[in-house]
Amino acid sequence: MTERERADTGSYSETARAFCPRRACVPADVADPLGALSETLGPGPFSLVLLFVTPALPLEPLVSEAGARFPRAAICGCTTSGEITGEGYVQGRIVAFAFPAPGFAVETLVIEGLDRLDTRALIADLLTARQALARRAEQHRNELAILLVDGLSGQEDALVAALSGGLGPVPMVGGSAGDGGAFERTLLFCDGRILENAAVLCLLRSACEARSFSFDHMHASEARMVVTSADPANRIVARINDEPAALEYARLVGVPADQLSSVVFAAHPVLVRAGGRHHVRAIQHAGDDHSLCFFAAIDEGVVLTLAEPEDIATHLEAELARLSQQRAPSAILGFDCIFRRIEAEGRQKTGEVSRILARHQVAGFSTYGEQIGAMHVNQTLTGVAFYPPESVA
Repeated sequence: MTERERADTGSYSETARAFCPRRACVPADVADPLGALSETLGPGPFSLVLLFVTPALPLEPLVSEAGARFPRAAICGCTTSGEITGEGYVQGRIVAFAFPAPGFAVETLVIEGLDRLDTRALIADLLTARQALARRAEQHRNELAILLVDGLSGQEDALVAALSGGLGPVPMVGGSAGDGGAFERTLLFCDGRILENAAVLCLLRSACEARSFSFDHMHASEARMVVTSADPANRIVARINDEPAALEYARLVGVPADQLSSVVFAAHPVLVRAGGRHHVRAIQHAGDDHSLCFFAAIDEGVVLTLAEPEDIATHLEAELARLSQQRAPSAILGFDCIFRRIEAEGRQKTGEVSRILARHQVAGFSTYGEQIGAMHVNQTLTGVAFYPPESVA
């Protein structure tokens, strides 16, 4: 743990810190990572411990031992495409974000078989979990949902739409699990079980104020294109402007088609307009048939707008500073798209972005997509800022 992490709640009283989330980070190759995390987090009890784990580490031993290290806590998490700690962007780490029992009550809901989702049954289970949580924690008025999803399931759009029907006004944020950019296998876990093609929803009631957010640094340009052939279920766009999609995209961004790469896609995403604003739709890769595979579903007839980015570091500093306008959060849980990290690297901004994330006490991981409310989004920093109860701050 860095000195910054040790001091991240230093401006609050001991009473306030008992309510506030705590964070810790260790290299995955330490002899006893769970022991090191437990020592850094300090004494519990905790209601929930989220673990974001580098895919370089075998999950089975970690998951099987976590219950003994954090008794009485729900233990959930996933694999990552990089971690965010008190040093900013890192790799090869385990990040813990823990919710103390005095400040938080939690119910977890494991959602399996995302490719055969039963919306009616899901909403019934969700309402049952919410009612159970309300009975246990009526004194905590602030509600929040945190969602972790298999990042290769391709089902995030349908899942968040279904969950929104059972959550009502409860804010939801989340991230799609990664595997270091390999796009082969992403894993989740909850209370000793390792999961694929699944999601974990953590319902929280809290004494702390929880302020959700989602932002990106992209603006709409004048360059527009129409999807003329697509396979939304597999998130594949075959043709744009009735031309092979990858070739037409390459022409519009001014890059030879054989040089399309994750760096190009990160620097030149496209936008769709929904709910009165533009949202990024990140491109995962180009196919051998000149199709484009996206991180979110796109249907035929959709108008895509080429994005023009602001400076990623300047925008990040301004947005995170807004979260501290009234008072500083005690901690920020962040789900940051892998393409933001790739863009920062491509523009030689990694160090600057890392320093900003560290200064604002963001902890989390790099994702294959983010969730905010009823939307599955791309190339955003999405998350939640936590503030101690006013009476004990």
